[in-house]
Amino acid sequence: MKLLLDTQLLLWAAGEPRRLSAAARKQLDNPRNELLFSAASLWEIAIKRTLGREDFRVEPRLLRRGLLDNGYVELAVTSEHAVGIDTLPPLHKDPFDRLLLAQALIEGITLLTGDAQLARYPGPVRKV
Repeated sequence: MKLLLDTQLLLWAAGEPRRLSAAARKQLDNPRNELLFSAASLWEIAIKRTLGREDFRVEPRLLRRGLLDNGYVELAVTSEHAVGIDTLPPLHKDPFDRLLLAQALIEGITLLTGDAQLARYPGPVRKV
């Protein structure tokens, strides 16, 4: 199964795996799952790091290299993903999370999240 990690899970998987739930670890450790990260997550990290957010201190270039070196697949952001946001109901206000969900819907992959609000969307989103 193809799994797209939301930004928070991505940060935890890469730098603080002890913060992952048992359900998340099970999904990430399953060798049959293909793990993906979105360019949107790196964009979010770069922006929030520049703003001085304590929870976004990782260097995005190093994170990207580490993810690729560990078998994660990068998912680019396309214009189809960008316009796909307009069909989503306004359940969640975070533009990055909405873009991740649009990517999952358009690409037919499952979005993994720890965010209960994001998990309220119908479709391929799973709270772990």
